[in-house]
Amino acid sequence: MSTVVNTEQSRAWNGYEGAHWAEHQARYDAVNSGFNDPLLAAAAIGAGERVLDIGCGCGQVTRLAARRAAPGGAFGVDLSGPMLARARATAAEEGVANAAFEQADAQVHPFPPGAFDVALSRFGVMFFADPVAAFANVARALRPGGRLALLFLRGMDRNDLGAVFAAAAPYLPVESGEDGVRGAVSMADPDHVRAVLEAAGFTGIGVREVRAPQVWGADAEDAGAFLAGWGPVRHLLDRADAASAAKARDAITGALRAFESGGAVRLTGAAWLATAHRPEG
Repeated sequence: MSTVVNTEQSRAWNGYEGAHWAEHQARYDAVNSGFNDPLLAAAAIGAGERVLDIGCGCGQVTRLAARRAAPGGAFGVDLSGPMLARARATAAEEGVANAAFEQADAQVHPFPPGAFDVALSRFGVMFFADPVAAFANVARALRPGGRLALLFLRGMDRNDLGAVFAAAAPYLPVESGEDGVRGAVSMADPDHVRAVLEAAGFTGIGVREVRAPQVWGADAEDAGAFLAGWGPVRHLLDRADAASAAKARDAITGALRAFESGGAVRLTGAAWLATAHRPEG
């Protein structure tokens, strides 16, 4: 593994958080895959192109990008060893030979200059210790004129999940503005997104909202148990006393009942889709 500066994130994604995502790969893809089509359309990957997937996790987007890029390929990087193991195994199972993966911190990894035509990410770029430095590093990895397409989670007030968190909030410890998903919504302000990308050297920056369906489970009980195991929620539940944690779990399950439909719990998620390019020359 190359040098890591995001040490706190590395510990999380190589500990419980990464293990949970790897164990529940299909379930997390069911939550997030509704955003794949708008992301890939914005990336406009052509045959023969070289694609960088930042924070690739278990590699669903990397594999989709690789298929579009053939005979080129896609290269996924992530901090999480457990998730990358799933990414490699799934690519092998699906016969996606032009997808490769490496455990690396994209903020500082020494990518070959100008090695990629396009860089993309599905919710993998909200956790950098220094976002400007990270995206400047990504810009150097793109060829002149290379494209960028990124998804950032919007604030919880724009996601159905916000109502679920609000139901549990009275029973959970919240200190110093912590809401359990602070890192995930660190780029929820579109003006901040534009400022970071501009400071990193990108031009032609566009930011627009996209919304997508998210399947969290078969029913409220199933979805509630899964959501309670998601790292940020589990962290807060672990800090609560037993009685309060039990009430929070019941509140989560109760709130999810409103979203039961057609044999599944279906929420709507909202994200910012940011596009930009490295200047020519």
